[in-house]
Amino acid sequence: MKTIAQQLGIKDFPFEIRDKNGNEIYYENSDGYWVKYEYDSNGKQIYAETSKGYWSKREYDSDGNKIYLENSRGFWVKKEFDSDGKQIYYEDSNGKVINNRPNPSCEGKVVEIDGKKYQLKEVK
Repeated sequence: MKTIAQQLGIKDFPFEIRDKNGNEIYYENSDGYWVKYEYDSNGKQIYAETSKGYWSKREYDSDGNKIYLENSRGFWVKKEFDSDGKQIYYEDSNGKVINNRPNPSCEGKVVEIDGKKYQLKEVK
């Protein structure tokens, strides 16, 4: 199958195609290696694929934080962010987990120590 540059008879490399927002959606070099990209409505890259069969996809939350990555090698990452944009959770396919989520089961509870009452709250 011919590459886009080969189909168009392009001789000047690297050959690039950009969308109306200036995002590179296709790149090809003189060896026939190419990369295709896709973006969401906010201009964030959500997919990439190469002529060598590699691909990756990404997802973002409503604040633009990357919350998921997966690739053709089987690697994935999941992340969560709080309302201030601080990462509070990380997990990957290698088994690494970092959990800094607040513990809602303790928040607001009252405990008694030596006859004094204390209300628990999240410590940052």
